[in-house]
Amino acid sequence: MQIASLHDLMVHGLKDVYSAERQLVQAMPAMAKNATSDELRAAMETHLEQTKGQVERLKQVFELLGSSAGSMKCKAMEGLIAEGKELAEEEIEPEVLDAGLIAAAQKIEHYEISTYGTLCEYANALGLDDVRALLEQTLEEEKATDLLLTGLAEGGINQLAQSGDEDEDDEETEAKATPRKAASKRVGASASAARKKTSSR
Repeated sequence: MQIASLHDLMVHGLKDVYSAERQLVQAMPAMAKNATSDELRAAMETHLEQTKGQVERLKQVFELLGSSAGSMKCKAMEGLIAEGKELAEEEIEPEVLDAGLIAAAQKIEHYEISTYGTLCEYANALGLDDVRALLEQTLEEEKATDLLLTGLAEGGINQLAQSGDEDEDDEETEAKATPRKAASKRVGASASAARKKTSSR
């Protein structure tokens, strides 16, 4: 589409984020399924329903503007979703995957917060109060979800992921200590043998 004005730029951005939200609706069930934390899974399932509502809200925006959503593909969201999928396909411990899923979800939230924030400013500059009000509802939902994910990470999920590292460190320490113990036993046995020979003389 030709972009000759701020209004055109806003419509272009709306089409892009509409594609982003629709991609999320398709991707989030798999993300939620991969989560092992019940709280994280519930948060993702709740946000999935929110996202469906955000898609409908964007349809209202297009109606207000007398425009259509078109068939634009949001490449940024496509890439962010692909990163999350690739992480889930790695050989990764469940607790660590949960921490990674939060990171992937927050990358998405931050992208959306930036996008909706910009679109709200465009609508405000153009005097489109009804459009701005609808977009601000979504913006607040994205901010709330981001805070919720941060709370889950800081509330225990990151700590569980870290405990796996500590277990590995303990195993490595024990593995390193075992050869030393064996060597110590050999040295002790040699010294004992030497003492016996000396006493026999």
